[in-house]
Amino acid sequence: MAKATGRELEGVMRTDRAGEHARPRERGEIGVAAVRGGDSIGEHTLMFLADGERLELTHRAFDRAIFARGALRAARWVASKAPGLYSMADVIGLGDLG
Repeated sequence: MAKATGRELEGVMRTDRAGEHARPRERGEIGVAAVRGGDSIGEHTLMFLADGERLELTHRAFDRAIFARGALRAARWVASKAPGLYSMADVIGLGDLG
């Protein structure tokens, strides 16, 4: 989101919503939160929020094998590459999304 809006993530990312530094998020900040519990293997939701509406894109993994398959695919892909810094976007053919 930061890159798409021409900003540096480090300047707009907000992770702390509790404790002594708690305050409402300011307009333009990008909130990042992690929730873990129960039998959730992996759930990721990107939310675009405005007054009176919310758009969500969610990915849910129900089996850890999905992550193992991704790791094996990445290992096979990188084995033939020159030393360097690569991302999963490179592995799946999406180029530099970072």
